[in-house]
Amino acid sequence: MDRHQLADFLRHRRATLRPEDVSLPAGVRRRVEGLRRVEVADLTGMSVDYYTRLEQARGPQPSTQMLAALARALRLTRDERDHLYRLSGQAAPERAGLDTHVLPALQRVLDRLDDTPALILSTLADTLVQNRLATVLFGDQTAFSGMQRSGIYRWFTDPRERQVYPAEDHARQARANVASLRVAYGIGGTNSRAARLVHELSKISREFTTLWAEHEVSSRFEDHKVLVHPEVGLIELDCQALLSEDQSQALLVLTAAPRSEAAEKLALLQVIGHQQFDTHTANR
Repeated sequence: MDRHQLADFLRHRRATLRPEDVSLPAGVRRRVEGLRRVEVADLTGMSVDYYTRLEQARGPQPSTQMLAALARALRLTRDERDHLYRLSGQAAPERAGLDTHVLPALQRVLDRLDDTPALILSTLADTLVQNRLATVLFGDQTAFSGMQRSGIYRWFTDPRERQVYPAEDHARQARANVASLRVAYGIGGTNSRAARLVHELSKISREFTTLWAEHEVSSRFEDHKVLVHPEVGLIELDCQALLSEDQSQALLVLTAAPRSEAAEKLALLQVIGHQQFDTHTANR
């Protein structure tokens, strides 16, 4: 661990960011040009004292979980993220495996979306980050580990994954999941995480095996979705996907037509989401 280089790197990256870059209010009487230490600490979930000691080259070695939080909070690119890990004496994550680092360009767009569901997915349908309204709509999809990180894997192994879609859409959604996995498999090859998913699903799901044998290849996101929520029932939403330059991640934005029934239901879910958040905060 190179404490002095790490400290210098953190100070420099913090100084290059403004509150609006990370969806924080600018406020008044700011004494620093960049983010405050307390703001970085809040964004990462660490204590101000812990982060201060890192910047003063006297902190303990950060865990990989802490480094991932720092990389996201400081809006690091993948190369910058890997550099952060190495300065901290940790091995950089393998990019061919499960890479949970959100690309800054997509994160910046997501930061500005608070009135409509939005989430960022990997090529294997791992939910890397989601806004509050997407969490209310889909549940927390970032809390899974192992194979279950992949929404494709859960679709064929966990019946709860299908509850958000009407039964009549299950066959189409299953086909779309397999076609997307075929694309990821073609890119990653036989030693990739996609290949491991194929191997495991072939042993578990007859439905998957049948669809995989059809060799359908397609990266697509349905432009219109009908979803089911236990509080408000069916919601018809339009889906737009913004892909990263290397197409390794996709930002999905779900919107409702103005003054539609779906728009009213999204507004209600936003209220429900704020109530859940306020209750959670009060109980902390």
